[in-house]
Order: sequence, then C-alpha cells, then structure tokens
Amino acid sequence: MYIFDGRVTLEDRELLESYLTGFDYKTSGMTYTSMYMWRDINLFSWEEIGGYLFISAADNLDPVMGDPFMFPPLTRTGGYEPGALREAVLEAKRRFEGKGKPFHMMLVPFHMLDILGEAFPGGIAFEADRPNFDYVYNAQDLAELRGRDFHAKKNHLNYFKGHYEYTYERMTPDMAGEAMAFIRAFNERKNLEDPHERELLEFEEQAMRDVFVNLDVVGYLSGCIRIGGKIEALTVGGLQGPKTAVVHVEKANTEYRGLYQAIANEFVKAVMAGHRNVSRINREEDMGLPGLRKAKLSLHPVKLVEKYTVTLK
Repeated sequence: MYIFDGRVTLEDRELLESYLTGFDYKTSGMTYTSMYMWRDINLFSWEEIGGYLFISAADNLDPVMGDPFMFPPLTRTGGYEPGALREAVLEAKRRFEGKGKPFHMMLVPFHMLDILGEAFPGGIAFEADRPNFDYVYNAQDLAELRGRDFHAKKNHLNYFKGHYEYTYERMTPDMAGEAMAFIRAFNERKNLEDPHERELLEFEEQAMRDVFVNLDVVGYLSGCIRIGGKIEALTVGGLQGPKTAVVHVEKANTEYRGLYQAIANEFVKAVMAGHRNVSRINREEDMGLPGLRKAKLSLHPVKLVEKYTVTLK
C-alpha cells in the first residue's frame, strides 16, 4: 500500500537527494540509488510535511506483505527543530491512520533516537533491528586483503586469478541485455520452490532491468567480470556522501572458485580510483540470514550501523 502521493522517479531525483543528503544518516537505504532500485518492490511513497520529507515503504520480506512503515523523517537543512518535527510526525501519523494502518518507523539510525526523543520527550519506544544493521568496512582493507584476517579471502582470490583469464570493466547501459541474461541464469540456478521467494525474484529481475538501462542517469557505480567474453559476475552500488560507497547488488557464478572475492575486490579498487575520497564501503544488512551474516562478519567490518524500530507511546 502506498501511504503518500509522491513516487520515487527520475524527475524528482533532485528534490529527493536534497533531503537524502541533507543530514548524515549513515544508512544504506538512505540513498537515491537504493530507493530508485527498489521503489516498486518496496512501494516507496513520499510527502513533504512541515519542512521535512516523509517516506513510507512496505516490508516485502514478509510473506504476507507486512504493514507499511515510515522511514525516519528527513531534513535538508542539516538540523531538526523539536517542535516542528513533532507536529510533522503527528501529521504523518494521521496519514497512516487515514489509510487504516498503524504508525511506526523502521530503519532509524541510532544517532537519530535522541532527535526523536527531543520531539517526543518520554514518548517514544525503540527496539534494535539487528537483521537490518549495516556492515561498514575500511575500503583499503577490501582492496588489499592484507594480513591474517583476510588470509582465506586472499587465497580464494589468488586461486581465481591463477586459474582463469578474466577482464573487469565498468558497466554501461548498452550492456543491459547481457547483464539481464546473467541475472536470469543466476536466478535459475537457485531453483526456488517457495512461491513468495519466486515472486520476489521476479520483482528483482524487473528492478534490475530498469537499473541496467539507467545506470548513468541515476548515478550508479557498477562493474562486471567477463570470463571468455561472457559476464559471470557483476555488482551495482552508489555513493553515500563523499566518503562512503554502498554495495546494493553483488552476484557471481559460484562455478568459478574465488569469483565472489574477485568481483568484490575489483569493484572496490575501481571505486577508490574513480572517487579518491571514498574510504568506507557499506555492504548493507544481513537480513537475519545466518549464512549472510557469517559472510559479512568474515570481511571484518570496522563498524555496524545500528538501526531501530520506533513507535510512539
């Protein structure tokens, strides 16, 4: 369900980015590249209320399509005024109630809890949302893979480089057809039986098709690895401020040992070469999946960006 009238479009990019970059939110979802990519899957909608931007979304990871929630309110001035914020939040709450939906915020970064607390003294309850914590890494660590901590990753990477001839290149819109062929082959190998998971995979394919066509227009960072001239791995990300790059999508053909390590390593090096201020890589959340959590922890993040669910008492 859409709560607000606005949609995430190319035409509204400038307005949305003025809010998304108006404060250091630090979270991967607070980027235009992420919101554009998943706009239809998550049913993003937005409205400006009282000088703040409110964005609602649906939790499509819930098989029964969980209730819509609101992102933390966004500012483009770099600050929040408690009284004005309180009135704006209450008005947004009325929008939810007008659609017959309960009001709550999700993906609220830790450093915004005090801001909301000042607007609602003693009036908020919050709970850590561990599956949605972002993993942030030192870019140099991922580019070099030096030391004992990265020994296993470096071994896989060295195996790949020693056994396969490959090229890494930046992706362009005219490669959209090839990229989609890779995505479809990648998804077919999953052989999913659950209807909801298959439906989400179809949604993802639709999203990626649009992303590949609009790589340059939206401002994505992207790259792929070819083996024998064929795309066998790709990644798509974006910038989160001047010093952090976010990895939104990373896929590789697991028939090639070390290919995941190779695409991750090549992408980071390419980003650092093209954006010399980038020193951190945000690889997003683990969604509570044990295997994904283990993989993200094995890369030794320098910090986790804590996110919370917030309700009004």
